[in-house]
Amino acid sequence: MSATARVSADGKGKPVLEVRDIAKSFGGVHAVRGVSFDVFEGEILGLIGPNGSGKSTLFNCILGQLTPTRGTVSVDGQAVTGLRPSELNHKGISRTFQLLQVFPQLTVHENLILAGQEHRGTMFSRLFMPGDAGLGGEADRMINFFRLGHLRDEKAGGLSYGQQKLLDAAMAFMAGPRLVLLDEPAGGVNLTMLGALKERLQAVNRETGATFVVIEHNMEFVMSLCTRIIVLAEGQIIAEGPPETIRSNPDVIEAYLGH
Repeated sequence: MSATARVSADGKGKPVLEVRDIAKSFGGVHAVRGVSFDVFEGEILGLIGPNGSGKSTLFNCILGQLTPTRGTVSVDGQAVTGLRPSELNHKGISRTFQLLQVFPQLTVHENLILAGQEHRGTMFSRLFMPGDAGLGGEADRMINFFRLGHLRDEKAGGLSYGQQKLLDAAMAFMAGPRLVLLDEPAGGVNLTMLGALKERLQAVNRETGATFVVIEHNMEFVMSLCTRIIVLAEGQIIAEGPPETIRSNPDVIEAYLGH
């Protein structure tokens, strides 16, 4: 299926992210083949597919890590195709990576302040505002929201992997971004911390209306978190819909069993 979704799962909302005919080739290898979709305001969209399906390449084309061979990306109707990640940050687009991006020698609180500065800090704030650039209170609110209060002054490198994943997610939401793209948030996280991560992501969506897209291999995690799912295989969309529809889709089952 290659048709672009025009309405959200519940028929409401407006597109925050519009991806149109994105393709990316590396020499003769076509990693992404003309993918189009929308992400609607307040939605949690899952992007899944077997290994080699083009998920990460598509993500990186959207986020400025790669330049697409063709196609456009728009946020709130404004073209952002080819903008650098730092420029996208200032437009309210945040992301996490498969590999953690926390700073191990900094405390949890300091990591969040640094994330806030990256997303919206200005030269004026860094030169003339307090050492926390006025972000200390917001960092504490985010720490409490993600239930990391008991770790506030601990160095990130001393946290468990699951706790670092929670911190990584908190950093992505630190500046109240318009759109967050989460790359493998469940990867390597034990079941207890995975439940906490899912609950907090659902809470930030419910309480702030945050819009985000999740790339994930953990099928149970993405099926229970996301309201709509897009499935890629061989660089193309093969299915789109609510989790209960995707679970039983024969094309999806074949794509996974074939890998």
